Amino acid sequence: MTELKNTYSAREVAAMTGLTARQLQWWDARRLFASHIAPRRTAAGGYTERRYTPVDLLELMVLAELRRQGVSVGELRRLLDTLKTRFGVRLFETIGGGGPLTLLTDGRDVYGRTRAGDVFNLLRNPMQPLLEIGSAGRLRELSARAKGRRRRKASRSGKPSPNLRPDAE
Repeated sequence: MTELKNTYSAREVAAMTGLTARQLQWWDARRLFASHIAPRRTAAGGYTERRYTPVDLLELMVLAELRRQGVSVGELRRLLDTLKTRFGVRLFETIGGGGPLTLLTDGRDVYGRTRAGDVFNLLRNPMQPLLEIGSAGRLRELSARAKGRRRRKASRSGKPSPNLRPDAE
């Protein structure tokens, strides 16, 4: 378990989310997701490091998972904008089921379920509630999980299996 800190560096965030430091920098420059503490010019001519809060880290874990599922950067932007403008929430408020909206996915699209039980496709038509028929088994709640490196599985002989890479996902 990772110790909760006040802020995290881009390198720490990258290690926990699976995103690269360059992706984080690009997302920040394109205003998709800005670091909580922006880099500043130093007296020596360099820059300070971007810093992310624990809330930022949780949100980036979810965004990274969605990217791994094939959700485009444009769709991520639309999702964040929809959450803010249509539902008045930030992404972190949809994680863990305690907020006014819970995020769900079927592996392709992202859905929001309100406390009243209405379901919306947040990427395709967030204004129109869906009629849910037998989809409960296909939808799973999105959550924030640190991306860890998988270890090689040992064979029965106790030696690592040669066909598994340690960084395979």
